[in-house]
Amino acid sequence: MVDEAPPLSLPARVKYIRQQIIAAGNDVKLRFPVLKYQNAIGLGILLFSIFSLVAVSTLYIHQQISWWLCLLLNALCLSLAHEIEHDLIHNLYFKKNRFMYHLMMTLVWIVRPSSANPWARKTLHLKHHQYSGSEQDLEERALSNGTRWGVLRLLMTADLMVALAVVAWQDKGKGDLRGVLLTGLKAFFPVAFLTWGLWYLFLIVHGIDFAATLSGMPITWSGAAQAPIGYLDMLVVVLIGPNILWSFCLHFVSSNMHYHGDIEHNNILQQTQVMNPWWLWPLQLFCFNFGSTHSIHHFVVNEPFYIRQLTAAKAHRVMREMGVRFNDYGSCGRANRWGAAE
Repeated sequence: MVDEAPPLSLPARVKYIRQQIIAAGNDVKLRFPVLKYQNAIGLGILLFSIFSLVAVSTLYIHQQISWWLCLLLNALCLSLAHEIEHDLIHNLYFKKNRFMYHLMMTLVWIVRPSSANPWARKTLHLKHHQYSGSEQDLEERALSNGTRWGVLRLLMTADLMVALAVVAWQDKGKGDLRGVLLTGLKAFFPVAFLTWGLWYLFLIVHGIDFAATLSGMPITWSGAAQAPIGYLDMLVVVLIGPNILWSFCLHFVSSNMHYHGDIEHNNILQQTQVMNPWWLWPLQLFCFNFGSTHSIHHFVVNEPFYIRQLTAAKAHRVMREMGVRFNDYGSCGRANRWGAAE
């Protein structure tokens, strides 16, 4: 938590924070003129992340690196691709070239198939900014915002299919079950459903194999079964597993730094906190420092992610002065409430 902010009105504080963040961004752009080539930078970062993912996967397939190293490195690549997708959602690259814009969106979708398709996510994410912290904010509710911490919330954070089912169940009594299911269908069909289905198949196959081995009756898989299991294992290591790791880290951080349920509409100071303790770095690493910089984005949405990384120190200083909360761990016990738990 932070000390009480100076006695300025809410609009004045928000305006001041925005002015300072924009000024810090302009200073960085003046110091590094190359940053004016925003389209090229965005495309270059995306291509770099995809090339790196392919290169690492190739090394694994040819048995040059271990499975766990491949999985970790590819998850890092996906964290970069996700940041580019988020910038694309806010039209920060190729705004006037729709072919390149949709090509980049498609490339992102190919490498992170476990999540909503980028076009559906764009609708959900823009609504997140419009209704942040409310029941209409389906994007954050699907990451477990507003759900008390426990096994169910952990499962929602780790598994989007579980999260979709829980949100649909929560809205059943509100007469919006059909709407939630249709939204989920548009976002996840068919790619995400197929990806999660393969993940479940992987868990089932190896769960059965593990249980049989423990019982002293190991399964001898036939040659016809070994080949598809081998391909499934490879797919999990190079793509599905990295997606699961990246998304869990992102969802865990995001779901704990957003407030939900009792915040004032359009009160940006209450929408998020900054979460940047040292012990969160293992998770921050796989979501590109999201907990430290996403609050900045809520104030200034039209800056690329790499600008936020460069201006974070200055932004944090003014945000703290104006009353934005830092490392409010108590929100974990309040189901993301800004005030006392109900």
